[in-house]
Order: sequence, then structure tokens, then C-alpha cells
Amino acid sequence: MKKKLLSLGHGYSAQVFEKFLDPKIWEISATTRDIKKADILGARNINAFIWPGTDLKNEINRASHILLSIPPLESGDPVFESYFETIKNATNLEWIGYLSTTAVYGDHDGNWVDERTELNPTTKRGKHRVLAEEQWLSLAKEAGSPVNIFRLAGIYGPGRGPFLKVLAGTAKRIIKEGQVFSRIHVEDIARVLFASIEQPGIGRVYNVCDDLPAPPEDVLSFAAKLLNKEDPPIANFLSSNLSDMVRSFYSECKRVDNSKIKSDLQISLKYPNYKIGLKSVLKEANLSL
Repeated sequence: MKKKLLSLGHGYSAQVFEKFLDPKIWEISATTRDIKKADILGARNINAFIWPGTDLKNEINRASHILLSIPPLESGDPVFESYFETIKNATNLEWIGYLSTTAVYGDHDGNWVDERTELNPTTKRGKHRVLAEEQWLSLAKEAGSPVNIFRLAGIYGPGRGPFLKVLAGTAKRIIKEGQVFSRIHVEDIARVLFASIEQPGIGRVYNVCDDLPAPPEDVLSFAAKLLNKEDPPIANFLSSNLSDMVRSFYSECKRVDNSKIKSDLQISLKYPNYKIGLKSVLKEANLSL
């Protein structure tokens, strides 16, 4: 009998994860809000559903694995709110994966954080994620459901990264003294998820990031170097006309520790730093320079 993945909010990371699943072993169902995207999923032999708008109880009861990628609302996770009882009582579930974010940690002045660090988000998106995490972990605690939380750092990979902005001349190196971000190549996210499925737990939490937190301006400069372009212009954080969203990202600074995915899931990252990762992305993109 095939394993059955229900992917709720089948976005960028979930679609890369999809490629790791052998269609001879896995049947995939997925939700989207867009009819055109549903058609695209259907063409890949994925059972596509429009949600919100479709009752997913039957799919949840059929699923052996559930991947949750839908962003939370102020009130919490929309899937949890709609299907808590259904998921709690589902008898076939072997694994539930919730894709969260390292924004739950808040600002730590550039210091290291790990899964034991107190959660103290300063942004709305971080606070919403904490609430969603608490909801799903309560399901693990109360019902023994196989919930696993994955706190993702900044995601890059094919089709997502600095190269197009550098080529278009719109990239800017925003300088804020001491600022660093952690990152993760999307393929390594998929590998972590697959390793977790092979070693499922109840209420486990993992940071998913590479080994090298780095200043964002260094990443842009390296991307420009790979493209044989000049460094993008500098934009000082204090004086630049930045959007509220960009400023919110720069309001928090931390280095995220990834030791747990290595010790617990025996993960060896394919892209342990942004330099290796960006070289691979550029090679795969085959951009015309």
C-alpha cells in the first residue's frame, strides 16, 4: 500500500520536497488557493484541492503523512482551527510536519540560539508562528500525535535568490553593523523533512539552517562576483528609505544553531554555506551573462 502525503499549502519548499518522494511508493494530495495551480499540480499526478473551499476530512483520514506550509493568521493556524478534531482522531497518521520560522526566537543581538532558547518574537509574523507552534505541539502533548516542528531560516534555491536582482541592477547592499542572517538551501529543507519521516517523533522541534550565518551584504557581493558584476550599491540601514517589511527583518539579529538536525537526524548538509549553495543555484539556472 502506498504512503499518502497531504501537503497543505503546497508552496516552494513543499514542491521541492515532492521531488524526493518516489511515485511508486507515495501518493500525494495537495491544496492550493489557485485553480490554475491546481491544474499544474494535477498534471504532475498530484490530487489537487482548492482550500479554503473544499472539505478535507476524507483526505486527512486517508493521509499517512501531513505537511503544513500555510502561513498562520493572527488567531493561529487555519488548518488547526478547521481540522483539529479530525487530525486528533485520524488513525493512519505516522508523521505531521509543520514548517515554522526562526523568527520565533526574536532578537538576540547576534548571539547563538538553539531549540532550547526562549521564544521572544518581536514581529507579528514571529508571534503568529509561536501561536501556531503551540497549537500543533498541544496536539502532540494531548493526543500523542506525531507532530514535528521545523524552524526554517531564510530560504533560497532555484528561482529564489539574489541573482536576478543583481542582473536587473535592483539589488542593494543594506548595511547594518553587526547584522547577520541564517539561511538554508531549499533542497536541504527537503532532505531534513525526509530524514524526519524516516525517524518520526512526537513533539520534536528542529532548527533548519546551514552552518554559516552571514551578513546579507556579503551574500550579495558574492552573488555579484559569481556573475562577474560589480558590487551592488550600498544602502545604509539608518538613512535608507526601506519598507516596513525589510526593516522588520533587520530588527532581529541572531545566529541559529543547527546541531540537532545533525545529531538527531544524521543530516549532512549538501549546501553547508551560502557560497556552495549559490554556486549550485547559478549552475542550475544557466543564466545568460
